[in-house]
Amino acid sequence: MGKIYCLMGKSATGKDTIYKKLLTKATKLKTITPYTTRPMRSGEREGVEYHFTDEEGLNKLKSEGKVIECRTYNTVFGPWHFFTVDDGQIEIDNNDYLVIITPEACVNFINYFGEDKVVPLYITLPDGELLLRALNRENSQETPHYDEMCRRFLADLNDFSEENLKKAHINKRFVNEDADQTVEEIVRYIESL
Repeated sequence: MGKIYCLMGKSATGKDTIYKKLLTKATKLKTITPYTTRPMRSGEREGVEYHFTDEEGLNKLKSEGKVIECRTYNTVFGPWHFFTVDDGQIEIDNNDYLVIITPEACVNFINYFGEDKVVPLYITLPDGELLLRALNRENSQETPHYDEMCRRFLADLNDFSEENLKKAHINKRFVNEDADQTVEEIVRYIESL
């Protein structure tokens, strides 16, 4: 029986870096490519970080009953949707998976797949460090959007509230001061389960 390891953390905690490193260290983990309606960032590729679609594509998948979970963020550019689709890529009885999601999405995964198949992995850092990392990331973009960076930071305060972390069954936290050390700690945790 497989498990889905749900990597969560506020924006700029280093989730993407940890995700990539975990896939090289814990080679039994397969990926689940999520979907989004937000524009592609520089360096992203279709089908790697996300499947990029639009409102029409999301609505079609919803009408077909394929959307496992969907989160909508009202950004300064309009609503962006992030969602997971039952499109045949998840074979939970045969494989273990790693996915980056939010506490709200983790609750939906637990409801869809069962509590025994979903393992939350919460990455955290002090807020000051998060803001510095977010600013550095935004400065590296061709067109920085500081207003959206600030919106994400403020939204994370609610999305990652202690109440929401409890709902997502988060009882272990990984402080990401050093990505390599954090990855080693997560690998040891996964192997202990």
